[in-house]
Amino acid sequence: MSEQQHALAIIDVAGLTLTDIDRERLAHPLVGGIILFGRNWKSRDQLVQLCAEVKEVREDLLISVDHEGGRVQRFRTDGFTRLPPMRAFGELWMNDGGGVPGAGALAAGNAATAAGYVLGAELRACGVDFSFTPVLDLDYGGSEVIGDRAFHRDARIVSVLAKSLMHGLLQAGMGNCGKHFPGHGFVAADSHHEIPVDGRDLEAILGDDALPYGWLSTAMSSVMPAHVIYPKVDPRPAGFSRRWLEDILRRRLGFQGAIFSDDLSMAGARLIEGREVSYTEAAMAALNAGCDLVLLCNQSASDGGQAIDELLEGLEQARKVGKWRPSEACEQRRLSLLPSMAPLSWDALMGEPRYLQALDLLP
Repeated sequence: MSEQQHALAIIDVAGLTLTDIDRERLAHPLVGGIILFGRNWKSRDQLVQLCAEVKEVREDLLISVDHEGGRVQRFRTDGFTRLPPMRAFGELWMNDGGGVPGAGALAAGNAATAAGYVLGAELRACGVDFSFTPVLDLDYGGSEVIGDRAFHRDARIVSVLAKSLMHGLLQAGMGNCGKHFPGHGFVAADSHHEIPVDGRDLEAILGDDALPYGWLSTAMSSVMPAHVIYPKVDPRPAGFSRRWLEDILRRRLGFQGAIFSDDLSMAGARLIEGREVSYTEAAMAALNAGCDLVLLCNQSASDGGQAIDELLEGLEQARKVGKWRPSEACEQRRLSLLPSMAPLSWDALMGEPRYLQALDLLP
């Protein structure tokens, strides 16, 4: 099997347009897509042009972004709707003026679907294929990195609102990504800077935080595991754990979609069983654990992309000596995340009745 059949790396670029080096990296057969950040944004016209440049390199490249709403929303100006944090939908669920907890459930579901449609339709009108949303973590109140990104503390409410948001994304022709499996909300530490440790046992986690993943297993397009260690289950972070990804997520919970690693540059990805690892080692650990795709973010801006080049070269060498094998099934799961319907243009979207109604439904 040739390496072209498993384009597994999602990488970034530094600026507002592609450089020749960017184009060379994006054309690499191991690269499956690009993740955009705020530094890649100046205006809608510029974003449209950047996305067009990416597709000129390879039409099958997945253009992705972390665009959840609230504080995690990369594009906020030049017409983009400022979406509320997901907690706003949980609050609407609990109280819509009726005075009874839960009275706002239908209103919250409608609003979440509207948010998904607005989010997906605006991104797609600019050429973006995919957003890493929704967050399925439960809001325990102690995690600053999750915080108001979570819908609610109750896994049932999280699941219903997340499915509503996913429905809105689907209406816009966009897939979804449930994160961070099996749950990041219980721990206070930020996995961007350290490795959080959740000391609960498997049954406690499966009976609470991981419930949305089973309930939504047929609705999720993709999943992103947490850079969190659950030592009573596996000494490795979930994203590097075959037990979590293959035994539990795929077999026990029945999930069949794509699995992304979280960003391999995060502190939570740089130590495996107490040993500091390279980006290549981290990527191979993620792939061998069951990830289909690996993300390496913010490297083109920090060191000119040397880390990206090292990762791609390292993966090529690892493949040659049999340390990992390309997978046609993984590649098919990646390709399934590409939109299958044409987007509306921005001008057409601005007058579309469903879009206008969705704007009115947002909290």
